[in-house]
Amino acid sequence: MSDDGVSVILRSDDYESVHYGLAMAAAALAVNKKAVLFLTMGGIRALQGFPPPLRDWTRDAANRARGVGDFETLLQACVELGARLIVCEMGLRSLDIDRASLRADIPFTVAGLVTLLEETKPGMHLVSL
Repeated sequence: MSDDGVSVILRSDDYESVHYGLAMAAAALAVNKKAVLFLTMGGIRALQGFPPPLRDWTRDAANRARGVGDFETLLQACVELGARLIVCEMGLRSLDIDRASLRADIPFTVAGLVTLLEETKPGMHLVSL
C-alpha cells in the first residue's frame, strides 16, 4: 500500500455524506492507497446498528435498485480492504453515545483528533463531509 491516500472526516448524520465518504475510502483502497475514516458527531450514527439512524436513509434502497453501491456493501468493502476506522471520543461524549451501542462486527478504534492527524501522512488528502 502506498503512503498517499485519503482521510475522511464523517461528521454529519445525513446519508449522502456518509455514503460518499465510504465510497471515497473504498475507491482509495481499491487503487492501493491508504484510507482512514474518522467518525465524529453525527457521523458516529453510521455505526449505530443496521439500519443506522441516518437522515434520508431511504436513499440506500434507491441506490441499490439503481446499481449504486449501497451503504453496507461500501462499509464492508472498507473493512475488508483495510480502512482504519476511528470513532471520535469527543464526539461520543458530546452526543452522549455509549460505545456499546456501536456495531460489534465493525473493527474501530476510539481515539481523537491527535490520532487522526498522526494517521494522515504527508501526501494524503484530508476531506471533511
